[in-house]
Amino acid sequence: MSSAPTFKRLPRAVREQQMLDAAVKVFSRRGFHAASMDEIADDAGISKPMVYAYLGTKEELFVACLRRETARMMEAIAGAAAPDLPADQRLWRGLRAFFGFVGAHRDGWAVLYRQARGSQPFAGELAAMRSRLVDVVAGMLDHALRAEGREVAATELEVVAYALVGASESLADWLADHPEADPERTATRMMNVAWLGAGQLLHGATWHPTTG
Repeated sequence: MSSAPTFKRLPRAVREQQMLDAAVKVFSRRGFHAASMDEIADDAGISKPMVYAYLGTKEELFVACLRRETARMMEAIAGAAAPDLPADQRLWRGLRAFFGFVGAHRDGWAVLYRQARGSQPFAGELAAMRSRLVDVVAGMLDHALRAEGREVAATELEVVAYALVGASESLADWLADHPEADPERTATRMMNVAWLGAGQLLHGATWHPTTG
């Protein structure tokens, strides 16, 4: 009798998700360079040749992980921040969805934020994710300002959006390291920082350095 392992037949899409789930866990534990395709295949319960056949090289598999986790995160945020809500509620729900995603997918966040930013071409994938987040936040701010009867230059909106996204990413990285922390409370903390500052901007308040 043959001792070769046998694998249950599953639809390709289901099998690919199993591979990506296993890859995200291994990449988050090991980092890209130390992760092995053997370990990923073992975690997925499939053969290594099947991983290559479905998702390509380790580099291609890592990019596939990045893109799936990014899509999941953006879908969660977009689904929460309905356009007909008041501006503060849109931002709050977007932040709650973002931190909720990080709390529920700490391995995915580790791959997205920590493993990807250190090397090319993965840093480019991270930059693209950040750009999409910035566009979403800038759009929320622009909507809020227009509701107040004010318009702000696109560059100013972009700068504020980058600041909010950067602060949120840093706090999300903290959340990923503190499994005891509540994602919703973390979102509330970020909302207090973001909205109290944004609220002042919405009403035209600015700070200027003193001279002398």
